[in-house]
Amino acid sequence: MTHRSHSPASISTPVTNARRVAADICADLRTGVLLGAAFDRRGSMLDSRDRRWTQELVYGMLRRRGWIDHALMPRVRGGLVRLDGDLADLIRLGAYQLLEMGSVPAYAAIAQTVELAKQRHGLGASKLVNAVLRRLDRERSSLGSDLPTDPIEALATEFSHPRWLVARWVARWGPEETRALLEANNREAPVILRPWGLVREQLEAMLESAGAPVADAPLADDSIRLNGPVNLQELAAFTQGCCFVQDPAATLVTRYAAIPAGAIVADLCSAPGGKSVELARTAALVVSADLSPSRLSRLVDTKYRLDIPNIAAVAFDAKQPAITPVDAVLVDAPCTGTGTFRRHPDARWRLRMSDLAVTALIQRDILRSAARLVKPGGLLIYSTCSLEIEENEAQVEALLSAHPQWRFEPPPEGVVPATTIDQGFLRVLPHTHGADGAFAARLRSPA
Repeated sequence: MTHRSHSPASISTPVTNARRVAADICADLRTGVLLGAAFDRRGSMLDSRDRRWTQELVYGMLRRRGWIDHALMPRVRGGLVRLDGDLADLIRLGAYQLLEMGSVPAYAAIAQTVELAKQRHGLGASKLVNAVLRRLDRERSSLGSDLPTDPIEALATEFSHPRWLVARWVARWGPEETRALLEANNREAPVILRPWGLVREQLEAMLESAGAPVADAPLADDSIRLNGPVNLQELAAFTQGCCFVQDPAATLVTRYAAIPAGAIVADLCSAPGGKSVELARTAALVVSADLSPSRLSRLVDTKYRLDIPNIAAVAFDAKQPAITPVDAVLVDAPCTGTGTFRRHPDARWRLRMSDLAVTALIQRDILRSAARLVKPGGLLIYSTCSLEIEENEAQVEALLSAHPQWRFEPPPEGVVPATTIDQGFLRVLPHTHGADGAFAARLRSPA
């Protein structure tokens, strides 16, 4: 009796939960849900190992989506745009496993994606996926040899960023610095921990005794970088309130603010609240406000986990603040987030050029309202995680133009590394400093 041999893709294979969750996260993104929220909700049903694998797949695919689409275009008749959005994302996820995830054998990447396509879209769709991914696997050695001849288009394709944004950055920084920024945006963002209620050395000892691999963090010498996959909920140092998560760029914003000890501070647009926590180290009271009660709940959780008595969380619109004037106001304004693409790789694909103008109008209104909350002689700190001039210097200039009695007052020398000060502003750049992008300006109200 002879046995017919089967190709791996022709055998019905149970699809792993991790891959199902990855596909569902992509479906959420297409409806406008943010990646962090989608991953937290969907990933909660996975064990820590599968959760980590799914994060590597989804975040990695989004960081390389433009490049993957370029590779798939000649291998999908009519291009991905003609396909159902869910099917297109399944092919992208399969392509990323095939081309970028060395831990996944080619047959598994193909067979699992084919079966998932069959279950979600039927037999015809699964045959298309099988043909496309097999061809991609056969022709992988030729990938990258057909970049566009236009240098902007080539950068945008190679590093998976929108062309309009790459063109802006090249005009501002030149092609080489832009390339470095794009490369930085495509690296995985590390988890950085800040000690709370103990010193760095004590926190480091706790982490090392728990088997967590640690390293120095850039810019903030008392922060600790976790090297490798760690589930924070399984770390005693985290659950017992000895640390919180904060990128060095955010830490530097609060240091740049140089708010006097014992001040009453309002942190507007504060969620998820890391800057409020940092300000609470020396402030008498931090009024931590945000428009979104659900986002504010994350700050409340942190407040109770760290047992911080001097943070008051309140929900209100920063354009219509419901408090009396205070000693200092931090406006961590909503922005396009172009400095945090490595941490939020979905953001680059949501962003439109018109968003810059819309966001700038919102920022202007919030900043003008915030100025009315500052006591005479008090401080107003404006910050964003954007790299764009319209959202940064232009906002400060507009406020000073409307209120000539206010003055720009950089902080005392040495409160932040000199490399992060640019003409008195705080400017942290991913490709220069190895942290998220950030901007801040420090303003003094008239006495």
